[in-house]
Amino acid sequence: MGELKDKAKGHAKEAAGSVKVAAGRATGDRKMEAEGHEQKARGEVDKAKGAVKGALGDKV
Repeated sequence: MGELKDKAKGHAKEAAGSVKVAAGRATGDRKMEAEGHEQKARGEVDKAKGAVKGALGDKV
């Protein structure tokens, strides 16, 4: 079950990060854009964590 939860959390973080990046670019707010890139990266980590849990059977 943890696999799906981590993957879903990762997708949500990536989506929110993409919105921040777009908003930052549109408004010229470099800080918001950077925060968006950071959030997207955290989402990718969560998705990878979910994939590892899936491969190891949630024993991680």
